[in-house]
Amino acid sequence: MSTDKTSPVDKAAAADPTAPIHLDKPHEAPVDAPPAAGEAVTAVDPRLLVREQGFAGYLSEFKRKMKAGDLGSLPVVVGLIVIMAIFQSLNSNFLTAGNLSDISVAMVGTGMIATGIVFVLLLGEIDLSVGSVSGVAGATFAVLNVTHGMAEWLALVLAILTGTVAGAIHGFVFAKIGVPAFAVTLAGLLFWNGFMLQVLGSNGTINLDSEGLVAKLTSYYFTDVAAAYGLAVIAVVAFFLTSLMDSRRREAAGVPSRPFSEIVLRTVLLAIPAFGVAAVYNQYKGLPLAVVLFLAVLVLTDFVLRRTAYGRKVFALGGSIEASRRAGINVVMVRTSIYAISGTFAAIGGLFLASKITAANQGAGSGELLMNAIAAAVIGGTSLFGGRGRTWNALLGVLVITSIQYGLALQGIASPIQYMITGGVLLATVVIDAVTRKTQKSAGRA
Repeated sequence: MSTDKTSPVDKAAAADPTAPIHLDKPHEAPVDAPPAAGEAVTAVDPRLLVREQGFAGYLSEFKRKMKAGDLGSLPVVVGLIVIMAIFQSLNSNFLTAGNLSDISVAMVGTGMIATGIVFVLLLGEIDLSVGSVSGVAGATFAVLNVTHGMAEWLALVLAILTGTVAGAIHGFVFAKIGVPAFAVTLAGLLFWNGFMLQVLGSNGTINLDSEGLVAKLTSYYFTDVAAAYGLAVIAVVAFFLTSLMDSRRREAAGVPSRPFSEIVLRTVLLAIPAFGVAAVYNQYKGLPLAVVLFLAVLVLTDFVLRRTAYGRKVFALGGSIEASRRAGINVVMVRTSIYAISGTFAAIGGLFLASKITAANQGAGSGELLMNAIAAAVIGGTSLFGGRGRTWNALLGVLVITSIQYGLALQGIASPIQYMITGGVLLATVVIDAVTRKTQKSAGRA
C-alpha cells in the first residue's frame, strides 16, 4: 500500500498552476505580500524637519538637547556673562577697555597650556607635569639667550623643543611601558621642577631683555585701529565662507546641510562680538599680539582635531581603546604624540608667562598654574571622561578663571579666597559634566 505524502495544495498547484488555491484551514491562510518598494516609508533625518519648521523647530530641538544633557558650551557662556555682570556691579572698572585688554593678555599663557591639556583629556587621561615643563622652557630660553648669548629665535625654538621632548618621554613611558599617566606625569612634575632649579643655578632669577623677542610676546600691540577691525573682518568672512563651502559639500553628498539663511544668521551672531571686542581693544592700546597668536593656535588645533584623520583617531581613542586597536589605529603612536603635543604647548605657555614678567625664576610653573590649566580645559567644556571637547574650550575656560581672578583682585580679596572660589567653580563644572554624561547615557546618546 503506497502512501502519498503530497499535500492537497501541492496537488492543486501541479494540476493547474494558474488556478487560485483555496485552503480549508483558517490557519493556512496565505500571507499578504510585502508592500511594493514604492509604498515603503522613507526615513527623514530629524535635522531636516527641524530646519523646515523654522524657529519653532529650533526651539523644540533646543529643548530636546537640554533634556538629553547635550548642553555644549552653553553653561560656561552663561556663567561668564553672570561673572562679568556681578563684578561690574561691584566695581565699575571691571568692564573698562584697559581691564578687559589686560585680562585677555594675561590669560594667554595659561590658555596655551590648557590647549595641550585638552588633547590629553580627550584621551580620558591627565598630565600633571605641564606646570613644571612650562617653567623648564622659560629657564632654558633665559639661560641660552641671556647667559650664553644664543640668538633669541634659536633659543626660543630649543626651549619649545624641550617641552616636546619632555612630553614625548612621558607619553612613551605611559603608552609603551604601560605605567599609569597619573604616576608618570606626577614623576615628571617633580623631575622637571628640579631640572629647572638646576638650570637656573644659585641665582634663581634671570631677567630677560625687555625689548627682546620673548618680551614682546605679551607687550606688543598693533596700535593701528585697522588691525583689530581687520582681524574681525577676516574671522567673520572666513567663518561665512567655511560654513557655505561645508553646506555645499554636504548638499552634493546628499546629507543634511544648513540653509543659507541659517549661515547668514550665524555669521551675524559671530560678527557682533568680534567687532565689539575689536572696538574695546582700539579704546586702549590696540590689538595685542598675544591674543592674535592664541587665536591662531586655537584655529589650527581645532582644524587638526575636527578635519584630519589624526584628530579622528584621538576622539576614537577617547571613546574606546580596544575598539580603536581593533580598527587598526596605532595606539602607542597616538598616545605618545598627544603627550608630546601637551609638552609643546606647556613650553609655549611657559614662554608667554616668562614674557609677562620679563624673567625666568624659581617660582615659574608652580603655585596654581597646573590647577588653573586643567580647570580651564574642564570648565570650558572638555569632558574628564574623554572623547568630548574642543580646543576652543580652553579659551572659554581660561577666560572664566582669569576674569574671576581679576574681579576678585579689584575687590581686594586675598589669594586664599580666590583659590576657594576657583575650586568651587571647578567642582561645579565637574558635577555638571558627570550629570550630563549620565543624562546622555539614559537618553541613549553616550
